[in-house]
Amino acid sequence: MPEKSSTRITVRVQPNAKQNELMGFKNGVWQVRIAAPPVKGKANHELIKFLSTVCGVSKSNLAIEKGTTGKTKVISIAGLTQNQVIGLINQSFPDKATAKD
Repeated sequence: MPEKSSTRITVRVQPNAKQNELMGFKNGVWQVRIAAPPVKGKANHELIKFLSTVCGVSKSNLAIEKGTTGKTKVISIAGLTQNQVIGLINQSFPDKATAKD
């Protein structure tokens, strides 16, 4: 039985933003603004919800592997390859800087 494809991305989260949005890609890290406070996991929950919408996968396919209490996080995304994730994220903000790898 073939393994389910998955990938990891690194994100830098700015909590307490006016709205959830992708800001760009810098030094191998996706910059994300999240409209939730960094209290009792609210920003983490909102980040997972936002990324699941952007990537078109269920929230259960995403997990924070590292950085649950910090601004920089490693997110694993099950069911998508690295190229698929990059393509989906790039589609979310066509007028801003995008990543190729």
